[in-house]
Amino acid sequence: MNLFDLTGKVAIITGSSRGIGRAIAERLAEHGARVVISSRKAEPCQEVATAINTRYPMSDGQPRAIVVPANISSKEALQHLVDETMRQLGGVHILVCNAASNPYFGPQAGIADEQFRKILDNNIIANHWLIGMVAPQMVERRDGAVIIVSSIGGLRGSDVLGAYCISKAADMQLARNLAVEYGPHNVRVNCIAPGLIKTDFAKALWEDEAMLARRNTHTPLRRIGEPDEIAGAAVYLASKAGSFMTGQSLVIDGGVTI
Repeated sequence: MNLFDLTGKVAIITGSSRGIGRAIAERLAEHGARVVISSRKAEPCQEVATAINTRYPMSDGQPRAIVVPANISSKEALQHLVDETMRQLGGVHILVCNAASNPYFGPQAGIADEQFRKILDNNIIANHWLIGMVAPQMVERRDGAVIIVSSIGGLRGSDVLGAYCISKAADMQLARNLAVEYGPHNVRVNCIAPGLIKTDFAKALWEDEAMLARRNTHTPLRRIGEPDEIAGAAVYLASKAGSFMTGQSLVIDGGVTI
């Protein structure tokens, strides 16, 4: 058996029109999964789905990737994402909660209440909603893998990303709690905690040359990461290779936190 074979599996990946989410979707598809590309806007999602369907066609002519747009701030939109996936593809075996928000960059004392609430709602509560929507059929099937894309910010303090770090620490605890709840049903819940990755989401950190130079100096590998360097961990956690791992946060940061 190929430990990383995902043939026959269906995966929802939120925030998969670009960055880490797109890389995860592409690699899950490469290893045989059918993937649901989802973010707020349909057009960027369709571009990703078209690229995946062209590169990884299925032998029966069915699409490898489909598009179901969803705004993670809307519970109704997330329910539609799950319902439409079930209607078109029959089930959800893998859920990757990748989409997140960070509308504020600065000291904690300066954050507005609505900004703080948006971070907590989109980065924690939306994950709680979505996992709750897919978990029942995973439990019934006794087969499922949930992956939350957290951050090393959840392991450290920050003077400019405090609320975001709080939300990412909560995601790690969410994974631990749900791993305990769903473990008896053979449903695994884990986090990936990336360091600084070259994505549009993290531009404020890596476009500043002085800040990037400082980060590289304190990173054992002397560079920041690329989205594809996170995708392999998602394949591992979703596949037979990771079948005895649950409730954990897999740190991938070039060595920053050591």
